[in-house]
Amino acid sequence: MDCHDLTAETEFTVEFYDVDSMEIVWHGNYVKYFEKARCALLDKIGYGYQEMRASGYAFPVTDLRLKFIRPLRFRERVRARAILEEYENRIRIKYELYNAETGALTTRGLSTQMAYDIAASDSRFECPRVFVDKVEALLSRLAADHVEV
Repeated sequence: MDCHDLTAETEFTVEFYDVDSMEIVWHGNYVKYFEKARCALLDKIGYGYQEMRASGYAFPVTDLRLKFIRPLRFRERVRARAILEEYENRIRIKYELYNAETGALTTRGLSTQMAYDIAASDSRFECPRVFVDKVEALLSRLAADHVEV
C-alpha cells in the first residue's frame, strides 16, 4: 500500500460569510476548505497541529496550487478530500472539492509543507521520524485491513 491510499474527507455547508455578492464562494476561501480536509487527514494520521508542536516541529506551507473547475455556491454541501502524496522529505497533499449532492468535482489543489525545527529555528529537508513512523504505521494497518484470508 502506498501513501496515495491515505485519504480523509470532511463535509460542510457553504456559509453566507464565504460568498461574494453573486453568492459564489470567494476564491480565497478555497484555501480554508483545503485546510479542513488537511486537518482531517493529519488527525487520521495522529499528527495534527498540536502533536506537531509537541514534537518540536511546525510545517509551514511552501507551495500552494488551485485549479477552479466549477464554482461553489451559498448553501451547497461540499465534500473536501485530502490525499497524501508524499511524506518522507516533505508533506505534499492533493485536494479535491466536490458538490456533495451532485458529486461534481469543483476544485483541485496541491499543497507542499516543509518541516521546521522550532527549537533550532531551522528548516529540515526531511520529515521528522515521529511523523514518518505515524504515516507508515497507519499505512500498515490499512494494508492489513485489506488482506483477504
